[in-house]
Amino acid sequence: MKMRIGKLFLVIGLIFTMLSLHACSNSTGGAGKGENIVNIGYSGPLSGSAANYGKKTVNGLSMAIEEINKEGFKIDGKTYKLNLVKLDDKYLPNETAANGQRLVQEHKTPIIITPHSGGIAALQVFNEQQNFIIGGYSSEPSITEAGNSLTIRIPPNYEGYIDTFINYEMKRYGKKIALIPPVTQYGQDWAKAIAPHWEAKGGEVVHQASVDFEKDTDFYTILTNALNKNPDVLFIGGPSESTAKLALQAREAGFKGGFIVMDQAKMDEMKKVTGSYELLEGSIGTMPIISANYPGTPEFIKKYEEKFNINASSEAGYLYTTVYILVEAMKAAKNVDDAKVIREHIQAGLDNLPEDKKVYEIPKINKDGGFDVNVRVGAIENGEILPINVE
Repeated sequence: MKMRIGKLFLVIGLIFTMLSLHACSNSTGGAGKGENIVNIGYSGPLSGSAANYGKKTVNGLSMAIEEINKEGFKIDGKTYKLNLVKLDDKYLPNETAANGQRLVQEHKTPIIITPHSGGIAALQVFNEQQNFIIGGYSSEPSITEAGNSLTIRIPPNYEGYIDTFINYEMKRYGKKIALIPPVTQYGQDWAKAIAPHWEAKGGEVVHQASVDFEKDTDFYTILTNALNKNPDVLFIGGPSESTAKLALQAREAGFKGGFIVMDQAKMDEMKKVTGSYELLEGSIGTMPIISANYPGTPEFIKKYEEKFNINASSEAGYLYTTVYILVEAMKAAKNVDDAKVIREHIQAGLDNLPEDKKVYEIPKINKDGGFDVNVRVGAIENGEILPINVE
């Protein structure tokens, strides 16, 4: 009997150890017991085809949090540290909603970061009632058009890219386009936005299809159907690695035109898959972070690449800066748990942001909750990315 009881306690001990290790694996920041802790929630794709994208967003958040936690930050004489609680939603909005409920109820997170528009929309259903800020890393315009008072859109609205993208590709390649966005809400909305602008400028949409990067790894059939319509330009996008594979297969199938690349994919990251910029010749998309000249960019890139041994990404840069903005907003609000009060002080957070943390220059937050950020566009010409003036 005693032996059975001993074994029972051993099993229970092992279970608690496993649960403890699991909890630690989902938290980042180095905050210790007995300290004043502010939990920052994260729900994003940490598995599946968008896992690398999710990892880059977490890298930016965790890097800022670890720096801040070296000394913490003071409010009314108390020192606070941050703890990042991250949950995998596999890029699925229903999972984001479930994660959001868990983060608020179990971890009391005043802020939840999510890097996809479907997840942001899912959280907007209940975030005002449950009083938490959504830090939305998506350029989807509907994020701020929803009128949600506790939503922040971090990157610039993608509508600012459309005219420049279209004018460049029409001038260089022609007026026939095939649209092959991802099946995500973000991809479908992007395609719906660009199509009427293309047609208004005298262009023709010769083919429309969608790609599911979670299921599709061979794009032969999708590309064959598109290329049979003889497009001059392909509209593509999504996670950088998946988008690059689609572009590479298009070249292998004989496509010689240009690519309009949705702003989620980054051309410098796509190069890692294609092996060179030559295969991406004629692509237009967002400028890589390495080309930015803001006060905090060079030091951020240096520290990021030393820490993670990979090239810095714009997602990581934006979210790194966002953490510092949120901390400055909390300090100005003298509050770490009331989302409404913290949101009211986001502009103060921007105003007080240290120069060396300005990986991107964000002078203000607009009335709709979007950060006021200038769009930066680049195109691949003769094997290098060149800046393109935004129209």
